[in-house]
Amino acid sequence: MKKNIAIKLGLLSVLTVMAQEGGLPDVAPKAGWDTLAPVKKSENDWPWWRGPNFDNIAPPGQKPPTAWGAGSNILWQVKIPGVGHSSPCVVGNRIYITSGIKTQGQTTLWLFCLDRNTGKTVWQAELYIGASAKVHADNSPASSTPACDGERVFVAYQTDSSVVMVAVDVEGKIRWRQTVAPYNTIQGFSASPNIYKSAVIIPVEGPKGSYLTAFHRATGEVVWRTKLRAVNEGYAPAVVTVIAGREQLLQLGGTYTRGIDPENGTLLWECAGPAKKVCVATAAFDRDTVYATGGYPNRILLAIRADGKGEVTKSHIRWSSDAKVGYVPSPILYEGLLYAVADQGLLRCYDTVDGRVLWEQDFKVPFYSSPTLADGKLYLFDRKGKGYILPTGRMAGAIVTNELPSGVFATPVFLENRIYLRTLGDFCCIGEK
Repeated sequence: MKKNIAIKLGLLSVLTVMAQEGGLPDVAPKAGWDTLAPVKKSENDWPWWRGPNFDNIAPPGQKPPTAWGAGSNILWQVKIPGVGHSSPCVVGNRIYITSGIKTQGQTTLWLFCLDRNTGKTVWQAELYIGASAKVHADNSPASSTPACDGERVFVAYQTDSSVVMVAVDVEGKIRWRQTVAPYNTIQGFSASPNIYKSAVIIPVEGPKGSYLTAFHRATGEVVWRTKLRAVNEGYAPAVVTVIAGREQLLQLGGTYTRGIDPENGTLLWECAGPAKKVCVATAAFDRDTVYATGGYPNRILLAIRADGKGEVTKSHIRWSSDAKVGYVPSPILYEGLLYAVADQGLLRCYDTVDGRVLWEQDFKVPFYSSPTLADGKLYLFDRKGKGYILPTGRMAGAIVTNELPSGVFATPVFLENRIYLRTLGDFCCIGEK
């Protein structure tokens, strides 16, 4: 194990030197790289961050509980060693979730496989043991949500000098490991990988360089890599969807929102904002518009038409909001309305036509977890452990609240009338008994 760690650290040092000498080079797409069968997405699975359609909306027909608490509608509850703010990904009868622990300047990171019906550990794989990275006090060693293609689970994590991607098969064996790029920021890494055709794609943005890299899911070979325009710090995942009549990888960076061709990494369009230095939230989208929120030091919500080419800052912004928007929680879009909660607890409903605020609710308590929608209702969890359920629509409705003994930073997953929720103390399955 020590020999392997030494080899990995040596590779990381080489990459660090490359970054200092001008950064990693672009890699042109390999001919015929799409060799794998498409990932089969089931309505009973939540295979990556924000679910099958990258929208944080539960599959149709879900009827999750509206009441829970200690001893009430908790189907199972388990302790996971270490800490983490990543959400679970769920495929078949397995749940995959990461966790890490820091001791005396050293970090150990694991991927846990849990039984979906009981929460019992099926296996755990050690992904990293080595020097700790510098992260924000509210961050964790395990803040990136895994992605699963049915055969492999992909995890991106930070060492003391770089971001690394690892592929673990569904039996817990490491199949490949690749260093993505040199990395060192104030906040610490948190972007989650996402899957497109035969590739798994991860953004890395920071002072040591900004890159978007696609790896072959089976081999770990770099399919393509694009060096992005220099930014400050970006922590948001990149998601792939069909928008404005074409496939686009939507990437919300530290200072730019971008549309990129997922086939080859070519930049389609780029818009300045919504932040000047740092963005964290994942963009929402509809058929032709991207809704980007952030960040630090300025906060704003932008609605950007996604049919542009090149620099579109002056031509494609449909509307923008004031500075009362969120920074960490990602917005959610449903039936022409955009819902976004700010870190300080202000929830707003926006009309996507013109950005008009239709209603707002100030919970006056901090949030990191993003809203999720199920059964036509918004589910939100604050940093102290309280859960809120609100009806969607153009008028504000009644609020249902429930208490948990531990705070919530992670975003929950909703499947088969159940809520899979990671708290700061445990991991639980909420459902009707």
